[in-house]
Amino acid sequence: MAGGTWTAQNKARPGIYINAAAKQAVSSSTGVRGTLTMPLALSWGAGQTLFQINAGENVFSLLGYDAESILLLREALKHAKTVLLYRVNGGGIKASVTADGLIATARYAGVRGNDISVAIAADPDEEGKFNVVTYVDGMETDVQEISALEELKGNDFVSFSGTGTPAVTAGVSLTGGTDGMAAAADYAAYLAVAAGIDFDVMAVPTDDGAVKALCAAFARNMRETEGKKIQMVLPDYAGANYEGIISVQNGVVLSDGTIIDKVKAVAWVGGAEAGAEAAKSLTYTEYDGAVSVDTVYTNTEIEDALKAGQLLFADSYGRVVVEQDINTLVTYGESKSASLSKNRVIRTLDGFCNELKRACSLHYIGKIGNDLDGRNTVRAYAIKLASAYQNAGALQNFDVQNDISVSAGASIDEMTLTIALQPVDSVEKIYATVMVGEE
Repeated sequence: MAGGTWTAQNKARPGIYINAAAKQAVSSSTGVRGTLTMPLALSWGAGQTLFQINAGENVFSLLGYDAESILLLREALKHAKTVLLYRVNGGGIKASVTADGLIATARYAGVRGNDISVAIAADPDEEGKFNVVTYVDGMETDVQEISALEELKGNDFVSFSGTGTPAVTAGVSLTGGTDGMAAAADYAAYLAVAAGIDFDVMAVPTDDGAVKALCAAFARNMRETEGKKIQMVLPDYAGANYEGIISVQNGVVLSDGTIIDKVKAVAWVGGAEAGAEAAKSLTYTEYDGAVSVDTVYTNTEIEDALKAGQLLFADSYGRVVVEQDINTLVTYGESKSASLSKNRVIRTLDGFCNELKRACSLHYIGKIGNDLDGRNTVRAYAIKLASAYQNAGALQNFDVQNDISVSAGASIDEMTLTIALQPVDSVEKIYATVMVGEE
């Protein structure tokens, strides 16, 4: 259904249009979070396809590796429940081999195809039969019993062709597989797909300025035109100055020596932001498995980065933590208060708006009358939703009598719903006074 923000009651499409605005001081089912979407340049897998990967799921046949071996997927799944992964690098060449009438071609383009081999052995129990085994990096993935090459069927890793009697071989390796390069057009294709799915956060690990600008525009369009309250995580993009965009300034070093720079770190940040509930802040949350930051800043540099809207990592008592869970919003005004720069606050407001839109789409738009009873039905749901968020610790001081109102709109099929919400933020600064007693 249609959605987005509104400045006048002049929308053409039926739908719900929501403004999350500061009520001078602040304004703005708790929903199920945990879904991250991310485009990655991969060495195996179908191109221009979204893979739904749940934490703990076996992805070997889909991606050619286990999840632990794909660095950024592993980092994202440290906190995300689900990753909607997209292979963004198009092109490339499929590995292949031709030997004694057998033609084996990798199912997908990419260098992982060069780790595939095929062995043929005579069946010891049945004369005239042969066992054809497909290996990936030495691991058996498929076995077929045949008497002629024409009987071979494709599997998760290889397509076969050829004719005649199989020739016994200890193993022939596929070669020539190459990875394609990801271009701006590939990212644009990904964004077109992502526009039609539901997710909480998108993380895009690229330092290409044009691609980052494209992604920032996508996030703004999703939030303000399409009515999908999502957040975008990008490396070093604080100039966005927008609550829907999180900019990562530095990275970390893992215990095994792996360097996760700011581009790669967006995967962990995206997963952590997606997995965080409305009543949780990532401020001082520890980066799993990190032993140090990749770039160390002075106290002044950290303060300057925070003022600029940068999310960064810092050392704290032997831990590597998120210094402050903020987005890039740094310019405040009547409709955007400083509280909207906090991602915990945005999670609360976004969650509320998304749940309200979902409920109206499923139960109210086109289904209830625009009379007092109908409008009060919507009001009752909004009260119930706000109460759920307050009970979860995400909202406070919600006043049923004064903080919500509903009225007929400018046209016979329109209504206006005004809700004042006060999100709860986490304690981030403690000012203590220690008194020294005298005898």
